[in-house]
Amino acid sequence: MRTHLTQASWAFTRLPLSLINHFIRSTEICKDPKFITGGATRTDICQGQLGDCWLLAAIASLTLHEDTLKRVVPHDQGFDRGYAGIFHFKFWQHNKWLDVVVDDRLPCVRNNLVFVHSADQTEFWSALLEKAYAKLNGSYESLKGGSTMEAMEDFTGGVGEMYETKNPPSNLFLILKKAVERGSMLGCSIDITSSAESEAQTTTGLVKGHAYSITGVEEVNYRGAKVQLIRVRNPWGQVEWNGPWSDNSREWNTIDSSEKTRLLHNSLDDGEFWMEFGDFKANYDKIEICNLTADSLSDDVRKKWEVNLFEGNWIRGSTAGGCRNYIDTFWTNPQFKLRLDHPDDGDKLCSVIVALMQKNRRRLRKEGLDLETIGFAIYEAPDDQDHQGKDFFRYNASKARSRTYVNMREVSERFRMPPGNYLLVPTTFQPHHEADFLIRIFSENKAGAIEMGNTIQADLPDPPKPNPPEEESDEEKGLRRLFEQIAGSDKAISARELQHVLNNVLSRRKEVKFDGLTLNTCHSIINLMDVDNTGMLEFEEFKVFWDKLKKWIMLFLSYDTDRSGRMSSYELRSALNAAGMQLNNKLLQLLGLRFADENFDIDFDDYLTCIVRLENMFRVFKALDTQKKGVISLNMMQFLMLSMNI
Repeated sequence: MRTHLTQASWAFTRLPLSLINHFIRSTEICKDPKFITGGATRTDICQGQLGDCWLLAAIASLTLHEDTLKRVVPHDQGFDRGYAGIFHFKFWQHNKWLDVVVDDRLPCVRNNLVFVHSADQTEFWSALLEKAYAKLNGSYESLKGGSTMEAMEDFTGGVGEMYETKNPPSNLFLILKKAVERGSMLGCSIDITSSAESEAQTTTGLVKGHAYSITGVEEVNYRGAKVQLIRVRNPWGQVEWNGPWSDNSREWNTIDSSEKTRLLHNSLDDGEFWMEFGDFKANYDKIEICNLTADSLSDDVRKKWEVNLFEGNWIRGSTAGGCRNYIDTFWTNPQFKLRLDHPDDGDKLCSVIVALMQKNRRRLRKEGLDLETIGFAIYEAPDDQDHQGKDFFRYNASKARSRTYVNMREVSERFRMPPGNYLLVPTTFQPHHEADFLIRIFSENKAGAIEMGNTIQADLPDPPKPNPPEEESDEEKGLRRLFEQIAGSDKAISARELQHVLNNVLSRRKEVKFDGLTLNTCHSIINLMDVDNTGMLEFEEFKVFWDKLKKWIMLFLSYDTDRSGRMSSYELRSALNAAGMQLNNKLLQLLGLRFADENFDIDFDDYLTCIVRLENMFRVFKALDTQKKGVISLNMMQFLMLSMNI
């Protein structure tokens, strides 16, 4: 990631392009620029003309965690000795830490920064951090609108949880207090019911549809009683709560001076304010908490999560099955088996957080794509180790699931479940919607997790020897007459002659609707059945193939339920399993892309081509005998599939 952002890459901001003069170097904006002045603090983050308050709320929370801040914003860089016009920052992306380098040219109007800036006009770390994050996501434009949780996770590698203040757990204040104490990052917001309410200010000084940081949770003695307080910050650096416990409110007059000092209370118009917790719950709607994981920089974390991680894809036509509403395709989604053996310490249940994240969606906005609506369901798993089919989900209810399907980058839920085996199914809401995803499964004690349907193998017994001529059935005698009529004196048929034979015979079977087999399919059949390597089929070879073909026809008809001459590409896994061939999700996705049409159907000719080439591939692999244990490597399978044009 070494290329720099250009002016064109952020053209679609709220500020008209014509008003932006240049990208200007920091050294040209002021005479004596500084990277960080007096430490990086939450007051260094003032929002500009870009609608990324969600990002700035996360940056404000980041400044409260010194070690984490120094990893994201390395402090060993500046405008003095060693200055080269570039700065670097580190972000977590899909379980990897990436180093993002940007130059210090920043968008300006009349030498004033357009987007995020510090109250100190000589300080530039926050503006450069915003530029680096824009580069990570493709453009400044891609930062418009989002969830504070998203940036919090990219700063920490942590996992998020969300709470609704109108339906909170009874111990919500304790949850927030412990979260602050253990270094979690917190944000909050007020819901809107229409776009007209976005960033509308209430009479109490709060802003709807706007992302705030939670920077403190405390209890104070007030008139002989304990009062629960929470400190909130507006990333604008101004516009504050004007109710009880706000700056200069009368409640502070009765608080002991030592309490004021402990709470760092001041009356500056800096966007930060205290509220009584009851008022907070009455006014705000959502709270986001980003819990640090085992990847935390601190060594004094008392309890670290155990983490299982998987990456996968929803590909239309094969593994993009949609939610449980679409039962015919739901079962084709990727499936993951979770084994919980050890309850939490001193408990009978196991605590688990499941976090499903869709990847790279901000970067794909320029291609017209946006966040998919995602969620997941958890089932009690049977003992077998296979990918579960349609009937399992038809007759078994889920044991747990995400509260809702939502178009956010990540959906996460905390569960408490008894020990046992569980099946996790991540999905988009509607079928046929493609996306890449990451699943993280956090447990208090070590848990086992594997991807289901990941085996590649085949059970292809040698075909029985054909009957001698005197024992042939009437069908076989009819085939022999047709074969000899076409074969001629050499008693063998070529691919074109095979095409003529099969189209002639199959056209008489009214239950199979097709437009005829292609010459390409017939070449594949000869490659499979030509045991003596003549490039042609003799009758004995053809008769063995005919026995196979009858079984494959019955399989196709069992999935061609409307007798249209097509089967759903989502059913290919089941058809291949019935034919003795088992493939994993990645290979099934390749087959779906190769053989399915725009309606996610496979016609009889393509079905036959697919199954013939796969059987040929498995036999080639068996002949190579490169894996003595019968387990086929993914790389070898992909190589053979490509070489055979599958």
